[in-house]
Amino acid sequence: MQLRKTRDVRIGSVTLGATHPVAVQSMTATRTQDLEATLRQVRLLEEAGADLIRIAIDTKNDVKALAWIRPQTNANLVVDLQENYRLAEQVAPFVQKLRYNPGHLYHLERSKPIAEKVQYLVDVARAYDCALRVGVNCGSVDPDKLSKYASDDSITPMVESALEHCSMLDEMGFDRYVVSLKDSDPNKVIEGNVRFAQVRPDVPLHLGVTEAGMPPDGIIKTRIAFEQLLSRGIGDTIRVSLTLPFEKKGDEVTVGRQILDDIANGRFRSVPKFEQTGLNIISCPSCSRVENEAFIDLAMSVREMTEYAREHRITIAVMGCRVNGPGETDDADLGMWCAPSFVNLKKGPATIGQFTYDEILGRLRTELDRLIEEKSAGHRPA
Repeated sequence: MQLRKTRDVRIGSVTLGATHPVAVQSMTATRTQDLEATLRQVRLLEEAGADLIRIAIDTKNDVKALAWIRPQTNANLVVDLQENYRLAEQVAPFVQKLRYNPGHLYHLERSKPIAEKVQYLVDVARAYDCALRVGVNCGSVDPDKLSKYASDDSITPMVESALEHCSMLDEMGFDRYVVSLKDSDPNKVIEGNVRFAQVRPDVPLHLGVTEAGMPPDGIIKTRIAFEQLLSRGIGDTIRVSLTLPFEKKGDEVTVGRQILDDIANGRFRSVPKFEQTGLNIISCPSCSRVENEAFIDLAMSVREMTEYAREHRITIAVMGCRVNGPGETDDADLGMWCAPSFVNLKKGPATIGQFTYDEILGRLRTELDRLIEEKSAGHRPA
């Protein structure tokens, strides 16, 4: 086990950095405005031992909900600003950390320089004693970065985006920040974080395999990434992203603690490189962005229905919202992202159509059978 080299970053009662234990965090999987449900999930995560708990905020009504939740918990709260970074000033009094996505920031107020938007977030963080997380996701990297590299290189744009924002924050004299570089492929998570840490070993890293999916596969993918990174001294806080039923949300924290304990005691279960064989189902862990709670049942139904295709090297993505869904299904052979009353079905980046929750499994099977036939035909001798 290599020692971490990062500086200290305080987030409420928790401090991240080389001399401190790796923190475990998670995120509520409810609509933030569903007050009792969101508070219930906060408490489930607290009971499981979460050091940080993230809540997504996208509207002023979400801010009101957060204000109602705050007095009822002592948890260190993190806010995910999603697609409305201008809400930062309203939510900052209630949280210990603000998370923003550089890709989303790129698309908002396009006439305004990115640095000006980041300066606003820095000013808010300073005023309210908050830390920042620069959260770079594979499915939402800004187009300017993507256009510079080959279409099959998704790692370099992520790393470049993270480094660019670190430089901006440094120039503004703000060093109370952490970075995350996430993908649903653990190999890309490993490579992206290793490359970033080689350039900026001082910056604390938040590790996670986004849309890892359902247990046990999601745990395996996550464990591989964490073992390979933490054993090299890379990573200061972790988030296990699993698709779970409501009352099982605390399992994300329990699994994270178990992985950390295994690594600390030399119990490694991974191989140097994760090799995906056969059917690969990726699905997001569910959060307040999810447009219909039926998403979780759908993900589990997809796994059951596609069992017959488990030997085929095909990736199916099941995403719960419009924020990450469109972009993060592009690389899947078949992708779904859920709206309130229908499911968008895609083949690669192309949209096939919109189907009701009752219709989608049947149409997915049709497309899956067609894809299997196409792939089989492509490997037949002439």
